[in-house]
Amino acid sequence: MNLKNQVEWALHCCSVMASLPEGRYLSTRSLSEFHGVPKEYLGKALQGLSKAGLVHTTLGPSGGYRLARPAQAITFLEVVEAVEGRKSTFQCNEIRANNPCRPKGLCDDKPCAVARIMWRADEAWRQTLAAVTLADLQETLQEDVPADLLKRSFDWLMERAG
Repeated sequence: MNLKNQVEWALHCCSVMASLPEGRYLSTRSLSEFHGVPKEYLGKALQGLSKAGLVHTTLGPSGGYRLARPAQAITFLEVVEAVEGRKSTFQCNEIRANNPCRPKGLCDDKPCAVARIMWRADEAWRQTLAAVTLADLQETLQEDVPADLLKRSFDWLMERAG
C-alpha cells in the first residue's frame, strides 16, 4: 500500500497547526516552506482537510489554515481519509474466476479468501489510525524532539502566522 505524499504532508501540517494560538493561521506558503514541499501540491492536501471540516481557512494577508477542532478530537484516520478518500486499500478483481480448473460458480456465494483477509487487514489499519489523535502526536513529539528545536520551530512559524 502506498499513500500519497500529501498524507504525510497533511499530518505534519496538522501537527504544526495543533500548536497555533487561538485566532492565528498559517498560509500554504509558510507551511510549504517550513516542510520543504511544493506549495501547489500541499495546497491540494490542505483543501482536502478543509472539505473534510478538519481545518478552518480564512483569506487575506493574514489568512491561512488552522485546526477546526482541538487536536484531541482529530484522528490520524480522519486526516488520511481527507487526503486519500475512504475507499478500501484493497480492491478485489475476482481473478479466481479466471482459473481454468475451477468449476463455474464454485464459492461464488461469498468473497474470495484473499479479499476477506485483506479487508480485515484494512479494517485493522483503520482502527489503529482511528485510535491515534493529533494530541497523541504532540505528546510523542514532546518526548522525541529536543525542546530548543521545538521552540525555534514554533518561533519561526509564529513570525509567519497571520
